[in-house]
Amino acid sequence: MKPTQKLTLTAMFIAIGTLTSHLFYIPLGVVKAFPIQHVMNVLSAVLLGPFYAVAQAFGVSLLRNLMGTGSVFAFPGSILGALLAAYFYKKFKSLGMAFTGEVIGTGILGAFASYPIALLVIGQEATLFGFIPAFVTSSFVGAAMGFGVLKVIGRTKVTELKL
Repeated sequence: MKPTQKLTLTAMFIAIGTLTSHLFYIPLGVVKAFPIQHVMNVLSAVLLGPFYAVAQAFGVSLLRNLMGTGSVFAFPGSILGALLAAYFYKKFKSLGMAFTGEVIGTGILGAFASYPIALLVIGQEATLFGFIPAFVTSSFVGAAMGFGVLKVIGRTKVTELKL
């Protein structure tokens, strides 16, 4: 895929992620669980690679925060999830590993990265184990949806990638 095509697809993923953010989210305390972000992370990780996946995750997180439909916790969770999903897919060439990378990156590493933000920036006392279930649940559901979309794309021969 040409760089212009990758950039265009990244912009489309950012638009889809941003536009759907006010339609489908689950409020879990100070965290807004947003499975569509994880769908976009898995899609961009597999179809575009690490750089574009991280750019997509950052773009959606930034726009969601500017529009008031996201929280500051969107940054560490989505960016780490997209990066790890892309890295795992690039290394193992397996959709299952991209799924696993998204869940570990967002669900566990993103939760750990969000804990100090809650304590320092927001000034709220938070428990680390309060973040992990919310992040894991959201990332698991979204990554599974992304996995399913990629399986359908692979069957229809829409892309030259071997999915």
